[in-house]
Amino acid sequence: MADRKSHWENVFRSKSPEEVSWTQEVPETSLLRIRQLKLHTTAAIIDVGGGDSKLVDHLLDDGYINITILDISGEALDKAKHRLGDRARLVNWVVSDILEFNPSKKYDLWHDRAAFHFLTETREIGKYIQIAERSVQGFLTLATFSDKGPKECSGLPVRQYSEELIQKELSNGFQKIECRTENHITPFGSRQNFLICSFKKIQSGPVQ
Repeated sequence: MADRKSHWENVFRSKSPEEVSWTQEVPETSLLRIRQLKLHTTAAIIDVGGGDSKLVDHLLDDGYINITILDISGEALDKAKHRLGDRARLVNWVVSDILEFNPSKKYDLWHDRAAFHFLTETREIGKYIQIAERSVQGFLTLATFSDKGPKECSGLPVRQYSEELIQKELSNGFQKIECRTENHITPFGSRQNFLICSFKKIQSGPVQ
């Protein structure tokens, strides 16, 4: 965990948004998926690996008042706080490795764009999914590199996903709503093919 944290602290300390591949001026696909769910503005939303993404800016613009941004890098979250200014106080900021996250509440929406695919070991993937299953009471949206996407990012290996594979990984706790692929154009003009899937938490029935 320490090596992973130091890697990301260095990335966000040394690079501007224009120098990292995941930057989006307007996260249109994420916003579309969230708006389609028609969540109440009081819904508990967590953006896992949110870093200094501008998704939080738009969620605040849409009137959401219960937003959590989690990232392993304090540097990334500091950048987002600085950008938001006074509005930063409206957001719950959590510096944590997702694999060590132990939330005290349930989330109506768990959003993850480009964090999950950095977990390449079976043990890590399983732990992430266990945490999500415990923490989500509504919906989960994941955007990962597809099987036609990059094999590494920011100097680290990633795991590519097909629709069948990601559905299999999440099948015990979540029901697929929709998956689609999409090309993300990086700030330096290259293409990255993403698989973007939405799921609904499978609610356990009462014990007989």
